[in-house]
Amino acid sequence: MQSDNWFSFHWFKPEVLQGFEYEHQWVFYIMAALPIVYLLFEWIKSRFSPKIPVATSKVKLGDAYVSVIRFIPFIVLLISLTLMLLAFARPQQTNERVEQWTEGIDIMLVMDISESMKIQDFTPNRLEAAKNVAKNFIEGRFQDRIGLVIFSGEAYSLSPLTTDYDLLKSYINDIDFKMIESSGTAIGSALAVGTNRMRESETKSKVLILLSDGDNNAGNIDPETAAKLANAYDIKIYTIAVGKEGKVPYGKDFFGRTRYIENSMDVSGLKQIAEIGEGEFYRATDNEALQNVFDIIDQYEKAEIKETRYKDTKDYYDVYLKWALVFLLLWLFSKSTFISNILVD
Repeated sequence: MQSDNWFSFHWFKPEVLQGFEYEHQWVFYIMAALPIVYLLFEWIKSRFSPKIPVATSKVKLGDAYVSVIRFIPFIVLLISLTLMLLAFARPQQTNERVEQWTEGIDIMLVMDISESMKIQDFTPNRLEAAKNVAKNFIEGRFQDRIGLVIFSGEAYSLSPLTTDYDLLKSYINDIDFKMIESSGTAIGSALAVGTNRMRESETKSKVLILLSDGDNNAGNIDPETAAKLANAYDIKIYTIAVGKEGKVPYGKDFFGRTRYIENSMDVSGLKQIAEIGEGEFYRATDNEALQNVFDIIDQYEKAEIKETRYKDTKDYYDVYLKWALVFLLLWLFSKSTFISNILVD
């Protein structure tokens, strides 16, 4: 509230009264009924009270001053009763503070940037489609630490686990085929690098998402051994096979026409990695399917967001009760002073 001084007309401003929450709102029905009760009482009084003729001078009948004075005690008493009822309605203000927290999940994205990721069965190609989907995936996370590993013939840690999602997306934007010169597909080495980045993590949930379109044909560790190593550190592995089989578009020929090459995929290795890693294997053959796969993983790997609410409730009934007592004393004073003498005369 703007004022803590109860003896202030601030408390009777409409915006202040409307800003309160009232615990006993039914009291307002009683307040609304007061005028009706009064009018009914006056009607009964005038109806059944004995009428005695009294000679009154014309001066007193026309005395407007006395006519007004005689209503003052009743008005003061009515104000006191109204304020008592307002206090009983329990005006209060509640400030609610909500704290959200989550333990979060550690996620390592392991992306293939080998030459075959240039194939254009995705738009514009496999790598760019994977980059776009990865950025969308990051956008939907909350307080999860995410890291990034890229690989072709060798594996390279591009980003450690971080919650700086803007920095992470800038790293993804910069991914290019020229970042690793050695040819081939070192899936085992990529899994090992990702596991090494996560092995000291104390987070309960650790996830590695491997995205590749080829078979392991490079590196110094086989994928099965690397997957078992990840599993030993309680890292769940999701594998995604990217691409179609058969004739797929791959660049342009000398005349600017789309060139097609024959593409084959052996997904058994990726399936085995997912099985060892106690995760899931997925196959994506176009941009939409790849997005759907990441959406599924996003739903699977959601940290539980816990919420703590604090309510601070402050009562203001005492302000209006004090005012009610003030008007009650005024009413008692008016009944026993010169005002009563004026009314009697």
